[in-house]
Amino acid sequence: MESLGGGITNRNYKVTVDGEAFVLRIGGKDTELLGIDRRAEEAAARAAAQIGVGPDVYTVVRPEGYLITRFIEGTPVPPERMRELGTITRLAEAFRTIHQGPAIPGRFDSHRVVETYAATAADRGVSPPDAYAWARSISTAIETGRGPQPKVACHNDLLNANFIDDGTRIRIVDWEYAGMGDRLFDLGNFSIKHDYEVEQDEALLLAYFGEVRPKELASVRVMRFMGAFFEAMWGVVQQAISELDFDFKGYAAENFERLRGIAGDPRFDGWLAAAGNG
Repeated sequence: MESLGGGITNRNYKVTVDGEAFVLRIGGKDTELLGIDRRAEEAAARAAAQIGVGPDVYTVVRPEGYLITRFIEGTPVPPERMRELGTITRLAEAFRTIHQGPAIPGRFDSHRVVETYAATAADRGVSPPDAYAWARSISTAIETGRGPQPKVACHNDLLNANFIDDGTRIRIVDWEYAGMGDRLFDLGNFSIKHDYEVEQDEALLLAYFGEVRPKELASVRVMRFMGAFFEAMWGVVQQAISELDFDFKGYAAENFERLRGIAGDPRFDGWLAAAGNG
């Protein structure tokens, strides 16, 4: 059994049995407080395998809920490659396949998730930083301006470690936060996690939709804020529940600082207006 790195919530191992390789994922302590529903995750993982994006699900060990998937032979996709046009085109195909795929259990609303994380942390003695109130006011402005959005199957945690290039397709792992949600949050969250500039977002939208519409570009740019807000509050709630030796306070502070940079962009207010339904 070989330990696999990359995660700061769960423990992941590569296990080889009779020449077949599998990944055993052992969930961390109290992950339900992060909004993770292991039954919903299993269903999402099976749906992702069905559409050819995620790894095949071999089994789930019950009652513990340990997920066992087949190991994908492939290579990581480093962040610099994520910003190349050829890779962006392949990524857009994967994202579109997910978003057009079957409905999956659970919902993911980034505006509610950050509020739930704040309440969960406070209940356990960790108060959100002062910047939380400011960030929540921006979140409210984004939500009010954009209005209700169509719900599609989304991954919602498209960080770099979750991508594997198998030589044919770019595959995506770790479906813990998957649920029915806003496709433009999924794209915006991916964008902020990979430090996309406007030019890369335009390329992603062109490959995804076949054209770049100003409203959708503006939505991706403002939903980058929600992606960083989600990460910041994830760091806050982890301070209250995690037993891992990791600087979650520093992680949260780093992402709150990133929020300041996103909202401080002189173009942000224009994007916020353009993303609205008016």
